[in-house]
Amino acid sequence: MSGGARPVVNLGKLFSPKPHDHGGRGTILAHRILSRDGGGPGASFIDLAVLPPGTSIGRHRHGRDRETYVVLSGSGVMYRDGAEFRVSAGDVVVNEPYGEHGLSNDADADLALLVFEEEVPDDAPGL
Repeated sequence: MSGGARPVVNLGKLFSPKPHDHGGRGTILAHRILSRDGGGPGASFIDLAVLPPGTSIGRHRHGRDRETYVVLSGSGVMYRDGAEFRVSAGDVVVNEPYGEHGLSNDADADLALLVFEEEVPDDAPGL
């Protein structure tokens, strides 16, 4: 291989366990695909997360960060700002700054999602 390119890497080998993520149930799996230093535009990070059946990301809040969940496969129950609703593959859920959110896999199959977080400027409308 030229230029030091890596061979194909299977994400299954990159996942790290995250027990009780944000106080949630069980152990989810996650891998940080991208991480950026603060100060510039764009995503602060992009994570790939897998919630096995019966696990959850506990209810939590962020500061002035907007966190977006893109459900890639599976289904579950999303909690956002006092409301619960079902999500499944193809759904995009935007968790606004200072809002409370969490996600639970109540199905029989893994729930996989991408998580994008971006810092919202102090002068953004609505903050």
